[in-house]
Amino acid sequence: MLEVKGIDVYYGAIHALKGLSLEVEEGSIVTLIGANGAGKTTTLKSISGLLRPRNGAIMFKGSDISKVAPEKIVGLGISQVPEGRRVFSTMTVLENLEMGAYLRKDKKGIESDLENVFTRFPRLKERRKQTAGTLSGGEQQMLAIGRALMARPELMLMDEPSMGLAPLLVKEIFEIIKDINARGTTILLVEQNANMALSIANRAYVIETGEIVLEGTAEQLINSEEVKKAYLGG
Repeated sequence: MLEVKGIDVYYGAIHALKGLSLEVEEGSIVTLIGANGAGKTTTLKSISGLLRPRNGAIMFKGSDISKVAPEKIVGLGISQVPEGRRVFSTMTVLENLEMGAYLRKDKKGIESDLENVFTRFPRLKERRKQTAGTLSGGEQQMLAIGRALMARPELMLMDEPSMGLAPLLVKEIFEIIKDINARGTTILLVEQNANMALSIANRAYVIETGEIVLEGTAEQLINSEEVKKAYLGG
């Protein structure tokens, strides 16, 4: 479904991604793990069109999207849940969710998806008229996920969804990710919480200083001595 082929991405003179390649199969959960500053967010931003690779290609359902505008990429079926949630803090919960559907014209479909989001996140329904900035961190994360779902994505890019959340909430967010995937959305998950990410993923990649240094099934990586030492506190 998604194939990143040898992309080079620069921030000015800094070579942030060096010939990076990865593949996400339809229906799967793929995780990209690595330390702070390894290039995880840069990878997601390149896929969603916010950064342009200098070399290489990003293939989505057989077409190269590396030069496509970000809003067009959303229209093709890719949505991102950004790092740090990035909800529109002065807008209400409902307005944030409606923003997720801004490219859609099917009024009935939008209404039914809104109901689905409220069924999945009852706390958002209770607070639908509240401004997003007054929500707790966990509720804002749920809102960011709900907003991305409103675009009806085929592929969801998730950037550090567990960041800054209490352990119980982290567990809840990962259950939600599993559920979204079970209902047919493919997921590329970027996480520092390697334990949790590997526990729900089918396939995993380890990134260090802009390069993929390890890849395999999540099971292989959980059992890898290298990964245990570096990321799993083993």
